[in-house]
Amino acid sequence: MNSSCSGLSRVLVAVATALVSSSSLCPQAWGPPGVQYAQPGRPAMLCCPGVNSGTPVSWFRDGESRLLQGPDSGLGHRLVLAQVDSADEGAYVCQTLDGVSGGMVTLQLGSPPARPKVSCQAVDYENFSCTWSPGQVSGLPTRYLTSYRKKTLPGAESQRESPSTGPWPCPQDPLEASRCVVHGAEFWSEYRINVTEVNPLGASTSLLDVRLQSILRPDPPQRLQVESVPGYPRRLLASWAYPASWPRQPYFLLKFRLQYRPVQHPAWSTVETIGLEEVITDAVAGLPHVVRVSARDFLDAGTWSAWSLEAWGTPSAGPLQDDTPDGRQAHKQQQEAGAQEDGPTSPRPSVQPDSRPLDHRDPTEQVAVLASLGIFSFLGLAVGALALGLWLRLRQDGKDRPQKPAFLAPMIPVDKLPGIPNLQRTQENFS
Repeated sequence: MNSSCSGLSRVLVAVATALVSSSSLCPQAWGPPGVQYAQPGRPAMLCCPGVNSGTPVSWFRDGESRLLQGPDSGLGHRLVLAQVDSADEGAYVCQTLDGVSGGMVTLQLGSPPARPKVSCQAVDYENFSCTWSPGQVSGLPTRYLTSYRKKTLPGAESQRESPSTGPWPCPQDPLEASRCVVHGAEFWSEYRINVTEVNPLGASTSLLDVRLQSILRPDPPQRLQVESVPGYPRRLLASWAYPASWPRQPYFLLKFRLQYRPVQHPAWSTVETIGLEEVITDAVAGLPHVVRVSARDFLDAGTWSAWSLEAWGTPSAGPLQDDTPDGRQAHKQQQEAGAQEDGPTSPRPSVQPDSRPLDHRDPTEQVAVLASLGIFSFLGLAVGALALGLWLRLRQDGKDRPQKPAFLAPMIPVDKLPGIPNLQRTQENFS
């Protein structure tokens, strides 16, 4: 009976050995020294450190005297465990026959790597970064190999292995784990990203094709400020700056989305603009407001950025000015009447809020508009004077010309008509 059990054990050990490795090689060193790894439910093979391959050794569990495998097993310096589970984790001791050489091995269980999850994002038109996360938690030391290459057009077989298309390593960020950065990318090109997860039990690769215009997402705008507008209890002036990671600002513009709300209200109001400031005209008087802003490519490439840090502001306290044209005119008349009553006195500094409506137009633009109106007025007067002079000239020429005979004038002279002599004699007698 014992001989049959011993024979069966030897068969199982031989089968497990064949399942573990056909090349009889020990696992490569990973992590701390003396730690070896295996997958639950699968065979495991441990190698005695410091012992040459083929040297017979004895194996024990640390702290136990029970022999797990003797030197006559024919497995040399290796220990094979069939279908390991959590109970098999721990330290194992190996010794040669003379007890001089040997060492300790710790068995740790885990899973082989799964395909990592990869995503990429570009914060400008020249660089992009890719981040990843494991497809599953392996519980083992893990490394990542990252590279990228430029994709070629279909049918361009001769360019697939060209040095101009890669592959090139994607440098991993030393300050941020699971991230690599590609510098100097071409905006109109398509790239293939390769992220391979490797652990002591294997490797798994994930490929991702990206275009910069589809993954573009700027960083949030910076230096957001909110200020009150003196004399206007329902206005706030918000201003901000381009993100520092957007260096090509004069050539590639951003547009912005501004959101604001009173702190007591959950709903946001949204305004889009291409400028770096915006006047909020419907703020709630006397209540503090929270404001935030995000950015996007001016031509709608990619997506909106994350929201900036929130800024707070409260409209100014003061008399509510009528912001309609009639209200502004009435306020101006009141100011002129007050100035006349005061008489010609020396000017005094004003302590009242400025009630004039905000005008963000450039003074140069106003001068240009006035000059244009003056030119058009001069041209209109010149054209009118020219038309009047031409009309008078035509009228004078008409008076100096000889008159044409009337349309019904007689065609026969008067003295040729019958009875004319008698008429003449009658006139002579009368005279």
